[in-house]
Amino acid sequence: MVVTDAMPALHGLGKAINSAAGEHGVPTLTLDLVYLRASQINGCSVCVDMHSRDAKKVGATDEQLWGVAAWRETPFFTDAERAALALAESTTRLSDRSDPVPDDVWEEVSKHYDEGALATLILAIATVNVWNRLNAATRQIAGAWAG
Repeated sequence: MVVTDAMPALHGLGKAINSAAGEHGVPTLTLDLVYLRASQINGCSVCVDMHSRDAKKVGATDEQLWGVAAWRETPFFTDAERAALALAESTTRLSDRSDPVPDDVWEEVSKHYDEGALATLILAIATVNVWNRLNAATRQIAGAWAG
């Protein structure tokens, strides 16, 4: 890491997100599914690999892992998980539409998560997008982090 203060800051941000998730009732599995979906959109193989493994460790089914890219067409997710995945897609694909997070997406996610949980989800989505860009730009290799 060339910018030596960046890595501890990024890890600190991750710890803050995990703490806030616990405090505000955002399940770890939901975070991992959101991380996985954003990473798929961004084509970050390192994060797809990592968050698939992490999700499996906290109880994701094989069907959820295989189906997260097509979550709208599968029966494998709760309504709250679907709302979080929709928010992850909207927040990751900001330039795909004139209204990046449409009212219907926000209204649905707000039915399942209070203000603290929503803030946690948004911060988690923003953070995984940072990691995706860092890993893609520096051509990190999937699985290398686990060795």
